[in-house]
Amino acid sequence: MVEPQHEPAWVEIGRIVAPQGVRGLMRVYPDSDFPERFLEPGRRWLQRKDGQPEAVELLGGREIPGKGLYVIEIEGIETREAAEALRNAVLVVPEGDRPQLEAGEFHVSDLLGLEVFHHQTGERLGVTIDIFSAGNDLLQVQLDENLVPQKPVEVKKKKGKKPQKPPAAPTVFIPFVEAIVPVVDLENRRLEVDPPAGLLEIIN
Repeated sequence: MVEPQHEPAWVEIGRIVAPQGVRGLMRVYPDSDFPERFLEPGRRWLQRKDGQPEAVELLGGREIPGKGLYVIEIEGIETREAAEALRNAVLVVPEGDRPQLEAGEFHVSDLLGLEVFHHQTGERLGVTIDIFSAGNDLLQVQLDENLVPQKPVEVKKKKGKKPQKPPAAPTVFIPFVEAIVPVVDLENRRLEVDPPAGLLEIIN
């Protein structure tokens, strides 16, 4: 009996945003907190728009201080034109190729889509939709619509006009630190937060 073959799952680790110089170097915006992804030579995979990941050899890289970017060199990319052709391509690795994490560390992909609950009251607040690095990591949470006060709006119906859609529930940014996010339960796909005062003002 032959087992069905499944397409490998990939994890995005960075996006090529621009050439660097004239010798094929490229600037990469990281989607990984592991600098070795961009500094240590070895096999990586490159995915162009609407294409399949293709194996490439990373020859080395360096960080641009204060920019949150890396400059990398890929084997076979030797001109600015070749680097420019890879703008917006993404670097990926197989999902199973994950660095070992320390206690209290998480992979970004594992935190997306988690239900967010108030640590004290147990009330559901929303769901995580993105994560940003800005000194401390910030969780972007889409608030549940029932938490946002709906202000009555008088709308004059105009002939031939489509009815306006109600505005989407706002998102808020929560610092991903233990004091504010004391519980991360990946098994049950949830986390608990002690919201800062500013967030409480938004949802009360």
